[in-house]
Amino acid sequence: MTLPQQIMWGSLFLGLCLIIHTLVLAFCTDWVGKLAGKIENWRFGPRIVALMLISLAVIVFAHTAQVWIWAAVYIHYGALADWNDAIYFSLVTYTSLGYGDIVLGPGLRIFAAFASVTGLLGFGLSTAYLVALFGRLMTWRANH
Repeated sequence: MTLPQQIMWGSLFLGLCLIIHTLVLAFCTDWVGKLAGKIENWRFGPRIVALMLISLAVIVFAHTAQVWIWAAVYIHYGALADWNDAIYFSLVTYTSLGYGDIVLGPGLRIFAAFASVTGLLGFGLSTAYLVALFGRLMTWRANH
């Protein structure tokens, strides 16, 4: 891929992943809100644990889906030959671990860096979401 192509396609897949992440967080907000109403008679401890665990499970799903999307893209473009390497590389890149034991050729390095940016933004959104949820739960406790 040329540099402009890497930037264009990398931006496209980054945007797609962030749209998915945002939609999943919106779904989670709706789901947690409905569940909170159903378990409002629970003691505070079990209630907060249930709501946080559900939120974490949904967030892990969102991140996992994005890792799989990037892995599929690497397979599609022929950057990596098999799913094992594609998922491993995608996960290592998405989380910014970057072990370096699998490296893409010069024609895809910039493109792959977009997966890292996707992970950084996704983890930032997830952290902000969990902090806001926890703050809201604490506010609820103080008011009840």
